[in-house]
Amino acid sequence: MSQVVISMILLFVLAAIYLPVVVSIYRQHEGHETSAGMLSVYALVAMIFVVGEGLILGGQWQVESQTVNDTMIYGAFGLAALMTITVVAFTRQEMGRWLMFCAFWGLGIALIVLNVFNFGEVVWTNGTASLLRDRLGPAWAALGWFVLTIGGLVGVRSAYARSRQPLLRNRLNYWTPVFLFAFLNDILLIAGRPIPGGPLRLAAGAMAAFIIITHDPPDLRQVARRVLTYIITTLVIVGVYVAGFSISQTIFDTQPNFNPLLIGAGIAAVLSFIFTPLLSLIRRLVSRWLSLEEIQATRTLHAYSQQISNILDMQKLANVAVGLIIESMAITRGFLFLVDTEHAGNGDKTYRIRAVRNPGERQIKIVSLEEGNPIVKHFLQDQRPLLQYDFDLLPVYRPVPSLDRKWFQRLEAEVYLPIFSKREWIGMLALGAKINGNRYTEEDLVTLSTLANQTAVALENARLVENLIQLNNELRQAYRDLDKANRNLERLDQTKSDFISIASHELRTPLTTMIGYTEMLIEDKDIPESAIMMLKGISKGSNRLHEIVESMFDIAQIDARALQLHLTQVDVNTIVKEVTTRLEKTIKERQQTVSLDLLPLPMINADPNLIEKLFQHLLANAIKFTPNKGKITVTSKSSTIKNADFPNGGVEIIVSDTGVGVDPHARDIIFSKFYQPGAISKHSTSKTRFKGSGAGLGLALSKGIVEVHGGRIWVESDGYDEEKLPGSQFHIALPLRLDKGQEITLSNEVKVQVS
Repeated sequence: MSQVVISMILLFVLAAIYLPVVVSIYRQHEGHETSAGMLSVYALVAMIFVVGEGLILGGQWQVESQTVNDTMIYGAFGLAALMTITVVAFTRQEMGRWLMFCAFWGLGIALIVLNVFNFGEVVWTNGTASLLRDRLGPAWAALGWFVLTIGGLVGVRSAYARSRQPLLRNRLNYWTPVFLFAFLNDILLIAGRPIPGGPLRLAAGAMAAFIIITHDPPDLRQVARRVLTYIITTLVIVGVYVAGFSISQTIFDTQPNFNPLLIGAGIAAVLSFIFTPLLSLIRRLVSRWLSLEEIQATRTLHAYSQQISNILDMQKLANVAVGLIIESMAITRGFLFLVDTEHAGNGDKTYRIRAVRNPGERQIKIVSLEEGNPIVKHFLQDQRPLLQYDFDLLPVYRPVPSLDRKWFQRLEAEVYLPIFSKREWIGMLALGAKINGNRYTEEDLVTLSTLANQTAVALENARLVENLIQLNNELRQAYRDLDKANRNLERLDQTKSDFISIASHELRTPLTTMIGYTEMLIEDKDIPESAIMMLKGISKGSNRLHEIVESMFDIAQIDARALQLHLTQVDVNTIVKEVTTRLEKTIKERQQTVSLDLLPLPMINADPNLIEKLFQHLLANAIKFTPNKGKITVTSKSSTIKNADFPNGGVEIIVSDTGVGVDPHARDIIFSKFYQPGAISKHSTSKTRFKGSGAGLGLALSKGIVEVHGGRIWVESDGYDEEKLPGSQFHIALPLRLDKGQEITLSNEVKVQVS
């Protein structure tokens, strides 16, 4: 096979290699669409030149060598323009001026080639050197190539200098060898010594494609460290082997039993023993030379877990945890955040991120991230660190709202580490750049993730303590508010009692006068019948008002602990019968029936007037809350129970009805002053009308009368229901005896002296 055929095959192989470059770019061009498109054109144009070179070499195209060289120079200018535009698009710089420059320079080439300016054969000469017209175009193209190549390289280095992200700076570093390969390839071409097929240009295109499709390429300094470490180690080993072998040969060469193979094996055995420590030593020296620190992960994790495990104070935990990480990894800044999960009404979750800061430090604004936020999705699904570099450049984070993006940018952090406990996102560590400007390696991120996992337990404990402290503070505040409310209620109750006392005292005298004069007028025979009817109405209303005032007066006496008991032997059954007889007219009007099931009861020491008022209120209350044709039952029995309240036993009277019943939640409050059930009309003027309104003092007064006698009163009912009418049972228990001079302790712990 001839040399020409072999050269053609090699050229076509080189041309074919451009196709995988184009395909790889278009498969992974997300985020760099413009630069990927420009580099694809670059690769296709370069491939065309290689194919054309192969066809010319094989004789398929008959072209003069000078024309081929000029065409290659023009191609170098065009490819340099494409590469520069690719870099400008990749670094997101202003592209307009470069496009204008390329258009201007390309127009100049076209005008020169077409000889629009009518140059002669010699464009310029100084007698020694001349510039011919047919060389003006290539010279102009070569100058444009130089400007574009240097301009693209300067643009890359400027972007490198402006960037504060080590990962982006590392990625930009890869463009330097790209321009170096392209420069070497084209400088040889312009100098007339081109390398067939332009392999250096192919290497530049392949490396540029690698930069575009690889979001996080390996750290060049890490690669350099590995390469230098193994090169230096190999040179040292070879040097030691050669030196050892030479010395041993000099020393033992005169010995009769000298065996070079045995000596070489011995030197190799020695080198095998020292290889590992020698490699570690050279690695450390190279790392120090390249300013690459090595983190002792095991030592760092051990120290970290020991110092944070028993911390329960949130601020102290933040200071210690962040301080240890900053010190061990030489980081500029760090923050600890708490994440609180909040549930919206539609079921969506919101994650509220708040910083743990000391009172004197600059506070960081709280941010809330929706469940659909790409940052939240990354943390919840992957539970891996998020780099600010990824956040800024990856298309998946473009939907992040601008306010959230600005919040993260203000932190000036490089990496965000989620903290999870029991699969719940509870916290986040935000760490700034390294002091030496290096990037976070994969080993660093693994170590930091482990530290974040160790922080989870301490953070959860600190959160529990913080919540407990907050709950205690809220409980103390609630107690203070409750105490204040109780004092206000006491003042209000006292004000109400004062009003009742004053009103009852002030109204009794004029009411007595009104009632007396009204009765005198009714008995006057000279007054017309029509006036008598009106006077009877006035008398009825005055008597009703007098009853209310008397009840208010009794309530005031009870509240003031000044109710005087005039004790005598009382037959409770007789009083119940008298009250029932007095209410007989009202009972008939309501078509109700009253059943008295009264067993013989012993006499008790009590105030008969107060006992009469007690059953007057209870029976009137039963009539009021029982519908027409309802039934009221009064039963009595002796109680043999003996305790501190009933040392001699007592009697129990039960007033039952078939009325609307009592709400279980209101069994105690119905005995309060002025209590009115919500469903009762506020406009009724009849004290016995069904569910009619009253002053709200009957049951309160009943309770006061029972308790001042040393007894108890309570109600039993299945609930309040106006349709099913479950009814209610009021129980009154009174002690059997109450002697003069005996002190009674009431339910409100106030002692009443019996007179």
